[in-house]
Amino acid sequence: MQFTDLVTTGLSYIRQAPKRKLIGYAYGLRRLKGLEIGGPSAQFSLRGLFPVYLFAGRIDGVNFSTNTVWEGAIREGETYRYHDKTGYQYVKEGSDLSGIADNSYDFLLSCHSLEHVANPLKALKEWNRVLKPGGILCLILPDKENTFDINRPYTSLQHLLQDFQNNTGEDDTTHFEEIIALHDVARDPGATTREEMMGYLQDNINNRRAHHHVFGLEVIAGLLQHASFDVQHQQKGQPFHLITIARKKGL
Repeated sequence: MQFTDLVTTGLSYIRQAPKRKLIGYAYGLRRLKGLEIGGPSAQFSLRGLFPVYLFAGRIDGVNFSTNTVWEGAIREGETYRYHDKTGYQYVKEGSDLSGIADNSYDFLLSCHSLEHVANPLKALKEWNRVLKPGGILCLILPDKENTFDINRPYTSLQHLLQDFQNNTGEDDTTHFEEIIALHDVARDPGATTREEMMGYLQDNINNRRAHHHVFGLEVIAGLLQHASFDVQHQQKGQPFHLITIARKKGL
């Protein structure tokens, strides 16, 4: 850990009151082992909202493919690079972590990933499985009020529970008509036209760019309860983040 990194984080703690509780939670994970779904993420880096990369002993990563829109080409193995450290890169679905043992991680990170999953409760239950009892989840999701989802309705908890009961898969297209009708293309740096957006939705099983669901803090809390987590803290973060810290139930 570089002294300059500690100074940078200390100054953030002093100058940015909204980050103080989050920095405290991140510091609480010092020297522990974590797993990140769909990263690495700037929000877990030195100047991010939850700078856990600085403190963690080790973080492994999970991405759904060997080539993604966000990370480019990746390969499984000791190739997961975050801050100035390296962990193991898994290539797996975020909702199916088969091969990763139960109770094997102290904490789990997910930033702007769960909205790309068609069956969020299935994923959260799987994340819970690989966490040790009392393990910490840091979940960051987009705040629709400041993103291209602004015109879409919030997803209900009942809908998310139904997706789990139906064992909805990643090939699900239920929300695509809604996305096409209500997506604010002007706010989406990844789609310059509605036709381009329709094109990537047609190949979503490979690119995973669709936001299947639109989350609010209350629904996030309810979903986590169903996945056997206790919510510890929730807040909004600039410019478009909904942040939840939760703990796996159990001693």
